[in-house]
Amino acid sequence: MPTVNEAAGASRPLLLVVDVADGGRDDPAFEVELQGLTAGVVAAAEEVGFAVDRVPAAQVDPDELARRVDAADAVVITGGEDVDPSFYGGRADEPHLGQTFPDADRAQIDVTRRAVAEGLPLVGICRGMQLVNVALGGDLVQHLEVDGHVNAADPADSMIDHRVVVEAGSSLARVLGATEFDVRSSHHQAVDRPGAGLRIVARADDGTVEALEHEEAPVWCVQWHPEDAGSRGTVMTDLLRAAMAARRSR
Repeated sequence: MPTVNEAAGASRPLLLVVDVADGGRDDPAFEVELQGLTAGVVAAAEEVGFAVDRVPAAQVDPDELARRVDAADAVVITGGEDVDPSFYGGRADEPHLGQTFPDADRAQIDVTRRAVAEGLPLVGICRGMQLVNVALGGDLVQHLEVDGHVNAADPADSMIDHRVVVEAGSSLARVLGATEFDVRSSHHQAVDRPGAGLRIVARADDGTVEALEHEEAPVWCVQWHPEDAGSRGTVMTDLLRAAMAARRSR
């Protein structure tokens, strides 16, 4: 794993990409899928001009992670497993609950709170959005009872295409330059009640929350996967450019 200095290079701003874990998953295919998604984030970050420091939250000492947050110019919290329900008062016996990584949840919650308190630009993707919401006191829908957010028919591709509408006039709409477009998603949980300072700014046709932004801090979160290789448009680079601009204004 590279050090912060190695990752930052000579002068480029540093993006901290916080994944859940490297290994220890019940589903090896999901591990491979997540690695591909993180590669998409890294490629977009390098295109925008960031150097990248990637860290698996479940496998780094909390003090080391805090040091890497302090060294970063922006943060991305990526997708992955279900957030442990103990962090938001959910049901531990929910029958659809998947594998959880409580140590990673705890570490990413600390990262989120630290970023918001310091005005550090933060982007959350899929589970990352759910984690940000939980970190700020919100809760989750533990299992969506409607189809349309995960492809259950094709084991080789869990993504599904659907429409999202973003609130006109929101910060996210300005960042993305559009208020309605098709996205790629794969999730069975979703944001329910938003956490402190967070606003719901996008929904799917069925009402599922698809994006959050913070009222004061430079925080943008999306439920879909703009980093997926099959995604269309420039949402991933748009979000990272917004983070870059917010970093420069700090």
